[in-house]
Amino acid sequence: MLTLDIWSDIACPWCWIGKRHIEAALADFAHAHEVQLRWRAFELDPGAPRLVPPEPPYVERLARKYGATRDEAQGMIDRMVAVAAEDGLDMRFDRIRPGNTFDAHRLLHLAWSSGHQDALKERLFRAYLHEGRAIGERDVLCEMALEVGMKEGSAEALLEGDAFAQEVRADEATAHSLGVSGVPFFVAAGRFGVSGAQPAAVLREVLERAWTEKAGEGASTDEVGPDAATEGAACGPAGCDD
Repeated sequence: MLTLDIWSDIACPWCWIGKRHIEAALADFAHAHEVQLRWRAFELDPGAPRLVPPEPPYVERLARKYGATRDEAQGMIDRMVAVAAEDGLDMRFDRIRPGNTFDAHRLLHLAWSSGHQDALKERLFRAYLHEGRAIGERDVLCEMALEVGMKEGSAEALLEGDAFAQEVRADEATAHSLGVSGVPFFVAAGRFGVSGAQPAAVLREVLERAWTEKAGEGASTDEVGPDAATEGAACGPAGCDD
């Protein structure tokens, strides 16, 4: 089994696009059935409140953040929407309700243990980036957990305590040690890393190289680092590429 760890945040449009790209890469990868995806935690805004007030609108918050005009910020949004549409994603920034994603990451760790992690990750992306759901709210997280088939009451029990908090922090500490400054960030077989929402062809090449080394065929000591190919678009604490 080949493990592919992916650091990302729910509040990251490039991470949803990156998910589509790795899915496309796996669709053409001969050993896809032996690849295990594991989503790792990365918070773009760890200090965010559980739910940010809906006003001002997202476009105005974006303009303020970048010191841009409202029209310039809308242009950034329009470009992201167009790129997402190429991968079949309908991003609705007019609906987004920003909030803290720490509990969502804890829930994703629980979902890993029950075999529902990838389905939950997809559901959370859609909830935040298309439906405008407040994923910092615990009622919303519990609803998402049930929708993907997690055991009834498991999300409520998790969110009432601090289970998996240490695991989330450990993911973030590992990301820091790897020099990860933006997500998505992919690591195959624990050592082949690539940064950003790379095209499917680039991600497939990383999978091929990791598989070849795992199989002991032409193993190399060279690592595929984040600068080994053109870096893909990503989101970091300072904002997202457009």
